[in-house]
Amino acid sequence: MNLVIPESVVTLHRIVKELENDPDIQVVVFSSELPDFFINHYDGATTDPLPQPEHEDDNPVWIDMVLRLSKAPFVSIAAIRGRSRGAGNELALACDLRYASREKAFFSQPEVGMAIVPGGGGGERLPRSIGRDRALEAILTSADYDADLAERWGWVTRALPDAELDAFVDATVTRLASFDRQALAIAKSMVNRATLPPDADLVTSFGEFADIRTQPGFAARAVGLGALAAEKGLDVQYQMGEYIGLVNENL
Repeated sequence: MNLVIPESVVTLHRIVKELENDPDIQVVVFSSELPDFFINHYDGATTDPLPQPEHEDDNPVWIDMVLRLSKAPFVSIAAIRGRSRGAGNELALACDLRYASREKAFFSQPEVGMAIVPGGGGGERLPRSIGRDRALEAILTSADYDADLAERWGWVTRALPDAELDAFVDATVTRLASFDRQALAIAKSMVNRATLPPDADLVTSFGEFADIRTQPGFAARAVGLGALAAEKGLDVQYQMGEYIGLVNENL
């Protein structure tokens, strides 16, 4: 299901740091080998602690990773098939370009439905992409959104028929890779200055996310969703936007 766990966070952080320091890297594509899941939400059932930064004054590991990704001197592309929820959606939002399968891509920030809040940039980046009211609807309702609506709202750069997605991404990569790397990086930094949220806002949100995970509301909702998962199996992950609205019936 491509759930995000602490090991995922540490590994992604290491990969992004290595990529940004490689002078030969010009374009990076994030995709998934699982056709039904791009990158899913953080695994609420894990008892492992959130990864800690190497130094006390460093940003939280996930925040440092998405900030580095957005500011890296390469162009990042998310080629999205399947569900992109929570942390997975926040990774996609940190990418420069997002291309989605019209038939297979779905998007969600499901945290509020689980009595927590987005903590990896969703609350800061999504409103800048789709506007305040639409971001409030998406975040507060914790619903799933298909690729057609995501494209209309500006959640993704473009939605394409699934059969055309790979060829389009490949052609875009080839075109960008043929351009001057320095020009691409400077142009990206110019757009970043006009559009990216302040780093401190993401750090604050991560602290709020970490704090609210310790509150009883999250534990209760996790039990309710766990009961639904025990009854319905994997369908809960496929249709989380629907099931998350039924958690109260299992409390």
